[in-house]
Amino acid sequence: MAALLALLVLLAWPAATSAVTGDSLLNVCMDAKHHKTEPGPEGQLYGQCVLWKDNACCTANTSLEAHQDQSYLYNFNWDHCGVMPEKCKRHFIQDTCLYECSPNLGPWIDQADSSWRKERIRDVPLCQEDCEQWWEDCQDAVTCKVNWHKGWNWTTGTNQCPKGAMCQRFKFVFPTAAALCEQIWSGSYRYTSHHRGSGRCIQMWFDPAQGNPNVAVAQYYARGSAPPNSFSILLFLLPLTLLALL
Repeated sequence: MAALLALLVLLAWPAATSAVTGDSLLNVCMDAKHHKTEPGPEGQLYGQCVLWKDNACCTANTSLEAHQDQSYLYNFNWDHCGVMPEKCKRHFIQDTCLYECSPNLGPWIDQADSSWRKERIRDVPLCQEDCEQWWEDCQDAVTCKVNWHKGWNWTTGTNQCPKGAMCQRFKFVFPTAAALCEQIWSGSYRYTSHHRGSGRCIQMWFDPAQGNPNVAVAQYYARGSAPPNSFSILLFLLPLTLLALL
């Protein structure tokens, strides 16, 4: 009987530990420059960041600064090659809101190799529509760099094009939507063929009245692409049941 109990525990242990490990990636904030230590309600989130007001990793002040052309958050200038069109800028604002406010990026949090943050996101699977619309609305905007995370001239305190870099339209710098999403923030996002509402990709845009669809997406990836099944749960509980019968 003891040997049987030991075998059953060994069989159930991987499923149980996987569920515990997966849950630790849910509803969390990354250790970065402006993030809260844990998510919670923020009733006064500004503008496009309001989608996350019920449960956010950002403060109201961070959400306000996310909408500024050159905010104190990172001193980053969207207009480094001339004024960025509003229809394009709204995607970068939404990108910032997602990064700063979302508590559903846990499965993609990774260590960062920079002095100003300990963690970053990597390979977040964005929905196809989000990438495509971002590229469509920004293709005629202008930039001088592919990777916006590094390589800028910061001598003035804000980002300027490095010497010799030529300003070009996005559609020449990023010839496809996948190139834009995957390269602009050095692999923070991954282009996917999944669609909004599929439960398999993170949405930058959603209707908060319908709930946050990214909660289920984070659960899907955190728990190994599927929640623990009933058989695994049964295996985990069976040894306890048998012990109770002894």
